[in-house]
Amino acid sequence: MNPLGNGHGTHEASGIREAAAADAAALAGIAESALTLDAGEAASLVARLAEPPERRRWTALVTRGLDGVAFVSMSARDPYAGHVDLLAVRPEVRGAGFGRALVAAAEDWLRGQGATEVRLAGNPPAYAWPGIDVRYTEAACLAESLGYERYNVAWNMTVDLARDLSVDADLARLAGLGVTVHAAAPGDRAAVSAFVGEQWNGNWAWEAEQAVGCHYAVREGKLLGFAAWGARPTWFGPMGTTPAARGLGVGRVLLRRCLAEQRAAGMSSAQIGWVGPLHFYARAVGAHAERVFWLYRRGLR
Repeated sequence: MNPLGNGHGTHEASGIREAAAADAAALAGIAESALTLDAGEAASLVARLAEPPERRRWTALVTRGLDGVAFVSMSARDPYAGHVDLLAVRPEVRGAGFGRALVAAAEDWLRGQGATEVRLAGNPPAYAWPGIDVRYTEAACLAESLGYERYNVAWNMTVDLARDLSVDADLARLAGLGVTVHAAAPGDRAAVSAFVGEQWNGNWAWEAEQAVGCHYAVREGKLLGFAAWGARPTWFGPMGTTPAARGLGVGRVLLRRCLAEQRAAGMSSAQIGWVGPLHFYARAVGAHAERVFWLYRRGLR
């Protein structure tokens, strides 16, 4: 880990400092103990946040006794917005004010970076969650007690990977329309990522590059759509199809091929992160909305 902070906002008097490379294992331990709803995945979330896109300005702040950590970053889209990407405090020391101290240090660091607003919300493409999982009630209570306003809601959908994910009939039908679907080999990733960046955005392009698995559809040499999984540990996404592909069933095939790979990797279920089209996923693979996230923000004075 190589925090890129410039030193602003470290609260030495409160025992808050910027993390060093030697703290990496301890930060993973804090996350594993605190994030009880994400057992087994918390360490990989820390690793993800510690290796964001090169363009990101970020830091990790820790308490003196390594009892709490906050990952903080500036938005790539909004030059005046900052994010608290992850806040975790060991359960045995909660109530001692570490969470408040970490948020205050995060706000100070963000002020030093020019932020005028702080968001307790995901900062794509390298984020832990869209916002605060409503089941982490203490975190939501802390946000509201500090004057943060709830400004949006997001959700994940869950898919049972034991279900039928076959696509043979669909692939045959698409082939009759001149459409073929492929797993993106290492040599294909750059082209697929460029396509994603041109059609959608750079955040999705980065995730497509980072993904464990990626599939794409093509007709007459032109890409029609893509789907990826594993850019964010066990989640599916992102996925997109161009207007030329819509109505052909390309998205359903891409989705099912990725989910089948996740099942082959040993997963029994998958999360579709930060979902937009509920109806599509429910119809295509029987996904159901499950994790709900509240997004918070507050102006900095």
